[in-house]
Parts: sequence; C-alpha cells; structure tokens
Amino acid sequence: MLSKVHHIAIICSDYNVSKTFYTNTLGLTVIREVYRAERRSYKLDLALNGEYIIELFSFPDPPERVSRPEAAGLRHLAFEVDDLDLVVETLKQKAVESEPIRIDEFTGKRFTFIADPDQLPIEFYEK
Repeated sequence: MLSKVHHIAIICSDYNVSKTFYTNTLGLTVIREVYRAERRSYKLDLALNGEYIIELFSFPDPPERVSRPEAAGLRHLAFEVDDLDLVVETLKQKAVESEPIRIDEFTGKRFTFIADPDQLPIEFYEK
C-alpha cells in the first residue's frame, strides 16, 4: 500500500519567476533541471531537507488555474514549520506578504497562507 507522498507537480506560467520563488524565497534545493525541447518545457526537481518533494514544470501558454473561491481540485500546498513568526518575518523581508495568522479550530495550531507567483495557495503550519 501507500508509504508516503512521493512528490507534488506544479505547472507555472513564468518558469524563471517560479524557480526563483521556490529556490530563493522558500529555500528548496535543486536536484536536477532539464529542458525537454520536444515539449518546449522545463522540469525542475526540488528538495526540502534533502527529500525530493516538488516537480516544477513550464509549458507554453498553460491555462490559468481557478484558485478562489473554493474551486474543485488541489486546494493548497502546506509546509510544516517550527516557528511561524520567523517564517512570516523572513518572507516579509523578501517582499512576500502572508495572510493574518489563524488558529486551527481542531488542533489549536497556528497557520497562515501566502501565494506563489501563479497564486497557488501555500500554507505554513506550525508544528
């Protein structure tokens, strides 16, 4: 049966902007980057703490993603963090604004959201 999530695939509209966001802003590391000429597409494999987690794709003219209000499909990508205040402050220094911090009504844990360059919601959930 299932043992863990292997990876998450994201299609971006501006490859260089998204690559910079996921590597420089969020701090993910590049495992490999390939250009697939037949598809006119980049594929960037990214890791968090040495574990492969995201495939970032570029394709010519992808359709826009319906994000809000609550559309069917993938809702958001969530990262666990040790110190939510530190994450919010670090992102703010990189000109990334977060939503107000909220409290999960079931767990009592704090969380907030930002948006990636294509408005994909990204959650930071405090451990």
